[in-house]
Amino acid sequence: MIALMILLHVYFVSFTDKPEKTAPQLSPRAVEQRAKWNIPTDERDYPVSPMYLNNVRKAGGKVLHWSRWFNGATVEMDEETAQKVLALKCVTGVEMTRDNSKPDASLAKRLSRKKEQAIEAIQAETDAQLALYNLQTLHKAGFEGQGILMCVCDGGFYNANTVACFRQKELELGHYDFTDDDKYGYSFYGSEGEHGTECLSVISGIREDFYGAATKAQYYLMRTEENDTESPKEMDNLIAALEKADSLGVNIFSCSLGYSKFDNSSWDIPKSAFDGKSTRCSYAATIAARKGMLVCIAAGNDGDEEGAPPHTLCVPGDADSIFTVGAVNTDSMTGYFSSYGPTSDGRIKPEVCAVGVKATLVIHSNAIVRANGTSFATPLLAGFAASLWSALPDENAMQIRERILRSSDRYNTPDTDLYKYGYGIPDAWKAYQMNIPQGIENIQPSCVSCQKFLRDGQLLIEKGERLYNAQGMIVQ
Repeated sequence: MIALMILLHVYFVSFTDKPEKTAPQLSPRAVEQRAKWNIPTDERDYPVSPMYLNNVRKAGGKVLHWSRWFNGATVEMDEETAQKVLALKCVTGVEMTRDNSKPDASLAKRLSRKKEQAIEAIQAETDAQLALYNLQTLHKAGFEGQGILMCVCDGGFYNANTVACFRQKELELGHYDFTDDDKYGYSFYGSEGEHGTECLSVISGIREDFYGAATKAQYYLMRTEENDTESPKEMDNLIAALEKADSLGVNIFSCSLGYSKFDNSSWDIPKSAFDGKSTRCSYAATIAARKGMLVCIAAGNDGDEEGAPPHTLCVPGDADSIFTVGAVNTDSMTGYFSSYGPTSDGRIKPEVCAVGVKATLVIHSNAIVRANGTSFATPLLAGFAASLWSALPDENAMQIRERILRSSDRYNTPDTDLYKYGYGIPDAWKAYQMNIPQGIENIQPSCVSCQKFLRDGQLLIEKGERLYNAQGMIVQ
């Protein structure tokens, strides 16, 4: 174990403005999607000033990553350097986000889960967790996430680059590590963390006796959860991942992490702050949704925590315009551990549920197990959304979100008693077939009528006299 006392402090440094209005750092795919869905460029899209970042470096700070949405940077430095940085004219604030607190052994990591070996027929278990929301019907129609770009954000991807059930060369487009754990020799695909591998399997895993929820969606992997510490810095790591996903044109962001308590208890988030606005992390999830991403966040596994009312949510599960996902079993019964709402401002959380009680998944050794956790319900819901969106590629994130909500079994009578079930369990085929009202979203699609069909396994969309593929490129 590395002694954490050697760590320098980490701070979030806020800047005054963005003096250089250089071009937004968006990929061609992101630019194309912004145009398709009429999402305007705004101040948040412009990068942080390179001059300001250099000023911080000259003062002695080590810039780990930065945030264009919040016009700031995550910086490692000692307290004396922090005072020098605060004195810079371009800096408005310096907020410590990680100190030298020793890890709290009694503090359960937010990605905690209880694993048990499968004891029943695996194929039946896999089928059951997809059948709960009628996803196989959509799969049989040929819609399995093709053309949709996903991001799985987590705390470790042990062997995700080699495990047999993933098709890395076809589907994984890259990976990013926003932690600073590499200084301890913790590699991205190393044995220090496998939670991300397990979550990815629920989306992308495919073998004779296992099938994921969106096996044809492409994806990026991003690591934000640090191995030895629990600090607010990890929430800023998550913001960096959301911003990177936005710049890459990611459609669906699946994250099975959450925060409420830290090694230094003075940073614990009060119940009143779970309003989707009080923490940068939750506000960032909402910004991502406004930028055209469908964000899926685990509700948390603290539903059985004593003395927890009025809620047991974690940040950023309190964010607006996202999906916060609770856990049920294949009989639609909520897990005792599944965190509940509402938010501190009274919004229903979680919005929907998926299988997270004895969920079937693949681990780093390519073995199949069953496990408990909203961590696994979340990628199932994200995969559901990817398969649905591949069938409706002309619609935007808010319309896909609305379809999923309206297809849920308690849409007309949401759970406002226990706040565990939300609007319930969505139905994939119902979501695909339904008509939704126009004007329900802030982001308008570029067109609302088209014909969709498969040709040689490729999803094509006919608009007028032209054919487009699922990425919006003209093919004929």
